[in-house]
Amino acid sequence: MAALAVVRDLREHWTPASVEELERFETDVLAGFVLARASAGLADGTIRGDVGHLEQIRSWFGRPLWGMQPSDADAYFGKVLRGSPSGTRLGRSQALTTYFMFLELRHKVELHRMTGRVVECPIDEMNKPRGAKDVQVRIPPSEPEVGTLFTGWGGELATCRKFAPTARNYTASKLLSQVGLRVSEACGLDLDDIKWDLGRFGKLHVRHGKGARGSGPRERMVPLINGADRTLRWFI
Repeated sequence: MAALAVVRDLREHWTPASVEELERFETDVLAGFVLARASAGLADGTIRGDVGHLEQIRSWFGRPLWGMQPSDADAYFGKVLRGSPSGTRLGRSQALTTYFMFLELRHKVELHRMTGRVVECPIDEMNKPRGAKDVQVRIPPSEPEVGTLFTGWGGELATCRKFAPTARNYTASKLLSQVGLRVSEACGLDLDDIKWDLGRFGKLHVRHGKGARGSGPRERMVPLINGADRTLRWFI
């Protein structure tokens, strides 16, 4: 028969740390959070955005974030950010949730030893900010709708005030629909990137393609299908 033992609450056994120790620990934890997110492959801009959100919440809270309770999150998101854009509210709550996940995975034992607190995220299903990003669905336009757009746009070329920039924008946009370029990729094209002698229709050398998971720009060759070769010949 298994022996029985008294189950003790972790909150009853802890050694409080000094203010200086907690300040140093808070700085080290944030530095570790940044390093962990960089290790996960997040872009520097994304990490800076999350840290900025955390600093805003820390400034309002006035003490280390690991001390936040659900009631504190209720007050912050329900009053302080009540009138803020939904994107700001969602981004800030996600940054806070990720930070607490880091605390629970890496520093739960240390925080209990130093503060007597068992770390728990203050964002839950009751106070989690809702917004358009939760149910965002993009429905692409139909082929007739795309045709109508470019037919009307092409008709305006005959009467536009500045033909060259209008024709450039028309051509770039039509390439997006014909060969699936991104806006940034189309903006990075030069005439030398058109390789007429490659393949059946010719190809585009996309030198500034979007990289995967922060790997940086990736080059690729894109065939001039769906009439993209005719679009470029007209523009030239």
